[in-house]
Amino acid sequence: MTTPTDYVHGYSTHETRRLGDQADTLAALLHSGTVYPAGSRVLEVGCGVGAQTVHLLAASPEAHFTAVDISADSLAQARTHVTEYAPDAHVSWHQANLFELPFPEAEFDHVFVCFVLEHLTAPRRALTALRRVLRPGGTLTVIEGDHGSTFFHPHSAYAHATIDCQVQLQATAGGNALIGRQLHPLVTAAGYEEVVVRPHTVYADRSRPALVNGFTRNTFITMVESIREDALAAGLMNSSDWDRGIADLHRTATAEGTFHYTFFKALAVNRPSR
Repeated sequence: MTTPTDYVHGYSTHETRRLGDQADTLAALLHSGTVYPAGSRVLEVGCGVGAQTVHLLAASPEAHFTAVDISADSLAQARTHVTEYAPDAHVSWHQANLFELPFPEAEFDHVFVCFVLEHLTAPRRALTALRRVLRPGGTLTVIEGDHGSTFFHPHSAYAHATIDCQVQLQATAGGNALIGRQLHPLVTAAGYEEVVVRPHTVYADRSRPALVNGFTRNTFITMVESIREDALAAGLMNSSDWDRGIADLHRTATAEGTFHYTFFKALAVNRPSR
């Protein structure tokens, strides 16, 4: 059986808060144009703690959502979070492996997948599996980041090295932190049609303090900082170089710094097999 990799960022309270900060900060950027008609059946795969779910509900309050995650603890947090945000929302919750979804064929009108493929050993097979539960003519939305798209000022080879530690650890776990650039060929190879991929760029400098704080500091740098012990244990960097790299990353969030990152959003249609 093909299964997801271990979630490289962990399941701590700290990570839950980081995911919330990320979703809230990037909602306008990533969810723009994602609106589902009233009564439509939408599957959110890998809902995690519900960080993205609340934004899907805000844009499409009359759609009927089914949220799935492999982690029972994350699913419980998601249910609590969404209930507090929108107690009357149309959401059902299911713990399941996305390769073995407990739904009939063509059950959903739309499928939404955000920050999930990067953690899978077989992302194309996952996309292919999702076609079974998506009706012919239904739509797929996939959002992924790409750590290779990161650049910043002031430049620092040490800072780039800490980011590369994240990329290497995720690869060792079977995932791919560079998957954003691969979305078009992945989705196409899985059998979808009318595939369109667009870059969604985050650029932060002192004139955009909400992005500096919400994304550069609380989302990206916090994510990299969380892997310190794993990176050092794996011998990817020594402690002094790591600490210098993190300090240099924090310089990008000062008044003199800038930070750039690109997410990729794919839209596609599930056409009947010929």
